[in-house]
Amino acid sequence: MRALLQRVSRGGVDIPEDDYTAAIGIGIVVLLGIKFSDTEPDAIYLADKTASLRIFSDEEGKMNLSVRDIQGEILVISQFTLYGDGSKGNRPGFSDSAKPPVAIPLYEKYIRRLRDILGDEKVKTGIFGAMMSVEIINDGPVTIMLESKNL
Repeated sequence: MRALLQRVSRGGVDIPEDDYTAAIGIGIVVLLGIKFSDTEPDAIYLADKTASLRIFSDEEGKMNLSVRDIQGEILVISQFTLYGDGSKGNRPGFSDSAKPPVAIPLYEKYIRRLRDILGDEKVKTGIFGAMMSVEIINDGPVTIMLESKNL
């Protein structure tokens, strides 16, 4: 499982076809990719790491605070293209990306775990599999890739 974290001053998602929007202020936008071989422990590990990663500045300007410490928000967007393979030809392949029957429960587990840690109101989402317009106002910029393969 891969989570591309971007520290943001704000972020949002708009899905006009579903009449859906979600927005956050200071926090993290997470682009979450799920591999065909991922399991529930991967989702739990990455959610715990996401909530605890110290990427926010303290009073001295050092990255010593987590999103939990600053009482920030998280926006989670499903992103199967994080497992795109462009090594052959000019069109990426996505055979490592999990299909919805595997991916959806793991996506939901990751979100549930974050909500258990931060509170329901602090975690917003897109809609799994939908075409979305995503706004990311990166702060820093700070962008970190986390992977569960390090379990």
